Amino acid sequence: MRNGLTLIALCAVVALAGCQRTGFGPGPGQPAPLSPAPVGDIQSGQLPPPGGTDFPDAPTTQGPSEQELQAVAANAPEVTRDAMVGRWTISTGGNSCDVFLALTKWTGGYRAASRGCTDQAALISAWDVAGKQVLLSDSSGNQFAALYKSGEQRFDGTTSAGQPISLNR
Repeated sequence: MRNGLTLIALCAVVALAGCQRTGFGPGPGQPAPLSPAPVGDIQSGQLPPPGGTDFPDAPTTQGPSEQELQAVAANAPEVTRDAMVGRWTISTGGNSCDVFLALTKWTGGYRAASRGCTDQAALISAWDVAGKQVLLSDSSGNQFAALYKSGEQRFDGTTSAGQPISLNR
């Protein structure tokens, strides 16, 4: 019991010692204020008109033509859902972004999520495989695009608006 009281008293002394100031005498006070930075001369005047000649031309690469898509569709191999799972780069309308396809059941098929998409591709939220086609849909189940396998890790097709679209890894 006596050791317990001694321990409590020792803890109280240590705790109170932490509340004391460690320095002697008055503190250093506040630092001296800084002088303001020098300001240079301010000039005003009319800016020249912007020049539009440095702007790059729009990309001219187009997706496959309608005839090429029909040929690809006729000769396209079967597609499996397992082969589609994972990250894909989607290109449509001159823009590219990432689409992630998962095997989680979702409205319109299986779950899809886009990242960095700024156009209609941002609306893709579902996908499915129907025979030789990969179908991409929005959150309401409306079909956004149909694609066919056109290479080892590439799919080409058209959106519901008739715009070329491709998926590749």
